[in-house]
Amino acid sequence: MKVSVGAAMMFLSMARSSVAFQAPRLSRRAAASLSSSVVSSRLFSTTTTDKSTYANPDRYSIDHPVNNIPPHIAALVGRGLHEKVDHPLGIINAKIKEYFASLDEEYEFFLGEDPIVTYKQCFDDLRIPPEHPGRSPSDTYYIDDKTLLRTHTSAHQSQHLNQGHERFLCAGDVYRRDEIDASHYPAFHQLEGVKLFEKHEDHALTGDEWLASGECEKIKNDLKNTLEGLMDHLFGPVEKKWSEDYFPFTDPSMECEILYDGEWLEVLGCGVIHTEVLDMAGRGDRRGWAFGLGLERLAMILFEIPDIRLFWSDDERFHKQFEEGKITKFKSYSKYPPCYKDIAFWLPEGYEENDFFELARGVAGDLVEKIDLTDEFTNPKTNKTSKCYRITYRSMDRSLTDDEINALQEELRAKSGSELNVEVR
Repeated sequence: MKVSVGAAMMFLSMARSSVAFQAPRLSRRAAASLSSSVVSSRLFSTTTTDKSTYANPDRYSIDHPVNNIPPHIAALVGRGLHEKVDHPLGIINAKIKEYFASLDEEYEFFLGEDPIVTYKQCFDDLRIPPEHPGRSPSDTYYIDDKTLLRTHTSAHQSQHLNQGHERFLCAGDVYRRDEIDASHYPAFHQLEGVKLFEKHEDHALTGDEWLASGECEKIKNDLKNTLEGLMDHLFGPVEKKWSEDYFPFTDPSMECEILYDGEWLEVLGCGVIHTEVLDMAGRGDRRGWAFGLGLERLAMILFEIPDIRLFWSDDERFHKQFEEGKITKFKSYSKYPPCYKDIAFWLPEGYEENDFFELARGVAGDLVEKIDLTDEFTNPKTNKTSKCYRITYRSMDRSLTDDEINALQEELRAKSGSELNVEVR
């Protein structure tokens, strides 16, 4: 079975509402620690906060006018999938750590950052402008007027640079409102990497002079060589190709694709850290690179896992298939029948599709496998627009009953009218 996925990181595409080195979704993973044979003086694990507090939903769903974190999202925080050594996300995370531990230079590894970050960390420090759609409440989960659930691990980049760290990896769970299908989930995991270079006279250059300098080219080539080595470590020797991209926090920016099972797959985004980002982090006298990737993306490819919801499953039939340090192909243990339901409504002014997707998740949780737009038209007389969606309900663990799905569908219809102000047809 071959799993086709799109961009692996938010970093990969500005078309995604948020911006980060990963796309993703895709989206919470990785390994708690490496075996003694892997951990060495070249790689350090660092925990910055008491993680026992992360799994408390009361931290996230609070009584505040801007808070838009529903209970089903708050319940996902603190699961630490990327720290479980026998979970696919943990296995991928450990293999990435293993690769960087094998390099000559020392890298620190940050695993325990608080998922609550400030607007400044998540947006301002990365040159993401106030008008960017990634700041919209339809894309981002806000806690109050100062903090939010991080939308990317890049939110910790400037923090660690300002603290004096020069080479580090950072992995964690991130959260974004998104569409509903087999490769998208509102919670997922990213891994960020950063490296600063020794001071050089070219570091005083800015703008086009810096971009044309030999030092900028050297940093870019070092980045590409490092990441090509990582891809070979994960996938075996594979053909790679690079293309220019745009991210507000790197310049120049690139994305990497690999040829795997006869298909070109986007796997990560990266670039030379923007001089303004370094200035804001108090490291304006230095230059360096950064990259980001989505752990779910890589795991879906390597383990051939067809549905992103499976990563969050408690079913032993899923978990017993995986073992620390080993990449094994997932064997589907069941395929329960889907149930299809349609819903159509007239749109109010300011309608945001992600709000409907979030509402559906809140009503039916992971029983919603996919939502497709099947019809859209505008009445020429009233100038009102109608959309019709087909909802695919399917459990990964059991058969669903008609009565169960009918009740969920009726609840969704009612809440769509009362909470989204749509006119259900």
